[in-house]
Amino acid sequence: MTASSTTNALQNITGTIVLAGAGKMGGAMLSGWLAQGLDAGRVGVIEPHPSPEISALVTRGIRLNPSPKQLGGVATLVVALKPQSFRDAGAMLKSFTGASTLVVSIMAGATIASIEQVCGGSVVRAMPNTPAAIGRGITVAVAARNVDASQRAVADALLRATGSVEWVDDEILMDAVTAVSGSGPAYIFLLAEELARAGVEAGLPAELATKLARETVAGSGELLHRSDAPSATLRQNVTSPGGTTAAALAVLMGPDGMQSLLTRAVAAATKRSKELAK
Repeated sequence: MTASSTTNALQNITGTIVLAGAGKMGGAMLSGWLAQGLDAGRVGVIEPHPSPEISALVTRGIRLNPSPKQLGGVATLVVALKPQSFRDAGAMLKSFTGASTLVVSIMAGATIASIEQVCGGSVVRAMPNTPAAIGRGITVAVAARNVDASQRAVADALLRATGSVEWVDDEILMDAVTAVSGSGPAYIFLLAEELARAGVEAGLPAELATKLARETVAGSGELLHRSDAPSATLRQNVTSPGGTTAAALAVLMGPDGMQSLLTRAVAAATKRSKELAK
């Protein structure tokens, strides 16, 4: 779906949309909606501690902390709360939903069954990631059986405003999705952090090492984004036999290297995502 088709899809959404939770991820989604042409006057935001940026959107027509009575019927509720506070907010969330309300959750670990129990409605469970803040996110979504085609299209348009969207049929996959793409940006930032630290250990000034690490990670990510070649091919293109890169990769790809570490890391994050559902 192109940017223009996403814009058209958002503009064609009818009914009131309520965003519950306008922190980093919720705020990024809201910014994406407005940038893609969603009518601000049809959006209500529930956020007890709004940032100055969110508060300023009132001038554009956003309704901040409205009551259910002020909004009337809500067509779509997007839940962007921390999963630990989800059930405590249950009564508030339920007050905005009816039998036909589409409920889109971006909470890690929160299952479709738990969301249905707390909110009711027709549930889409989704996992975005923080590059959504610059329109380069990736979201994976799964729909409950009672979500119809038009509701799925609404959810897709709302999620696609911050990047690409993939749909799966099996909810069991969502814990691993959370571990790979949901948590994944932190792994990349850690790579930049540790690459800079290693540069300092090798004798580089800290400022230069940080700049080299950041630009290398960012540039390599952009190259990966633009190229159709597999990541393994791009890696091989940098690696001359017997050269400096090969020497470093012998360490990184060794028995205790990145493969082992990332396998364990993704397994730990997957396990934690399952625990959050309890």
